[in-house]
Amino acid sequence: MDWTSPFWYFSYLLVLIGLAGYGFHRLTIVYLYLRHARKRPTPKENFKDLPLVTVQLPVFNEMHVVDRLLDSVANLDYPQDKLQIQLLDDSTDETVDICAAGVERLQNRGFDAQHIHRVDRTGFKAGALENGTKEAKGEYLLILDADFVPNPDLLQETIHYFTDDNIGMIQTRWGHLNRNFNVLTRVQAMFLDGHLELEQTARNRSGRFFTFNGTGGIWRKSCIADAGGWEHDTLTEDMDLSYRAQLNGWRFIFLNEVETPAELPVDMDGFKSQQHRWTKGSIQVCKKVLPAIWKADVPLVCKLEATAHLTSNFAYLLLICLCFLIYPHQHSMPEQSKITYLLINGPIFFFASVSVIFFYLMSQRALRPGTWWKEIPYLPLLLALGIGMSISNAKAVLEAIFNHETAFIRTPKYGIGATKTKAEWKKSSYKAMKTLTPFLELLFGFFFLFIVIDAAMRGNVASCVLLLPFPIGFFYTSLSSISRMLPQSEARKSKIKS
Repeated sequence: MDWTSPFWYFSYLLVLIGLAGYGFHRLTIVYLYLRHARKRPTPKENFKDLPLVTVQLPVFNEMHVVDRLLDSVANLDYPQDKLQIQLLDDSTDETVDICAAGVERLQNRGFDAQHIHRVDRTGFKAGALENGTKEAKGEYLLILDADFVPNPDLLQETIHYFTDDNIGMIQTRWGHLNRNFNVLTRVQAMFLDGHLELEQTARNRSGRFFTFNGTGGIWRKSCIADAGGWEHDTLTEDMDLSYRAQLNGWRFIFLNEVETPAELPVDMDGFKSQQHRWTKGSIQVCKKVLPAIWKADVPLVCKLEATAHLTSNFAYLLLICLCFLIYPHQHSMPEQSKITYLLINGPIFFFASVSVIFFYLMSQRALRPGTWWKEIPYLPLLLALGIGMSISNAKAVLEAIFNHETAFIRTPKYGIGATKTKAEWKKSSYKAMKTLTPFLELLFGFFFLFIVIDAAMRGNVASCVLLLPFPIGFFYTSLSSISRMLPQSEARKSKIKS
């Protein structure tokens, strides 16, 4: 094959320009955050008589965390007679009995608690929420996933914003119970901090669309009904409903100052399944609501930001294209002066790569003013993990484009907080994903190791440094998954059981 053809060079540049466009969008988010973050909303007034709140807890085979969830809800600083607790249980294992016993304990303490168990998982989480809402007594619905542990003051910090009749939803910022559990959770926390602290705050306080994160928030029941209710045709029912409600004129509020802690996935399979679901669901929502957004009577800047948001996961397809173009690019680059090379490649590299590092560093500085610099060593790992996830997430994008239906795969939770040992999560019955994706990632790892070695042999030190995250990322995601597929030795099984 003729690697010297200019086709390869210009294809490489076009892909990088596409990635740079999404990098520019990240910088726009940082700008909006710096400009609007201090505009903290305040309630119109306080309720003189606190309203009834229905707490909805959707669970599916969450044996390790149900009791913790129920205990934290019971500790909410809110009048007991103003709370209805719905445990929306779609479980098919022993979680059903744990849920029943937990609800009975709450009932014995005087709580209005229900165990609503479905044997038909139609609609998955959206179906469970839809089913529970039919029996919800409260006008306000607090939704908490199984791995969340709300602080006692959650409702007191949020409910009074609903004194404004135009407010349809309040979202709080996720915290991380097990942030320092391992390297994976540390990097995941940085990913989520960037989204929740920078993106959600910037969008909401600058008047753009922003979305419910699926949990850790409160909905007005009449807002859900007005927007058409929970629908089952995407894997991110939260994002779908959010856009439909805002297009109907409802206002949302994001409270980044109010933190609701949750458990992060501690193994690669759990993280991949979560990211696959979120990525595929966002593209499904993009196909569903983007035309309506452009037809709506909203400012152009809101339409442009929503477009960038909803299409952002297409960047994974660009990243996969980049993977196939890097080697031809190294052998097809035309002769250029250093000035020309820098003028062409410098801005593209800045927006495609440096902007990502800057974005996540800013989120850490915002959330950890005194210790943000301690997160700097993890930034290369963040880049590597993002690259390593590109195959799994690009697959999710293609599935959404071609309408390939898949089930709602839950993210495994193990009841891990800040103090549990690393051996405890291995006791879970959650099985490793059955997929060939890790082996494809492994092949990509070896391919990029070859490219790095090739660059080193040609004396191109800069390329070696810039390309090193590629083999590291692919080897990390692949080997982490493959290790979970291997059969455990009898000695290891005995050790875990003990």
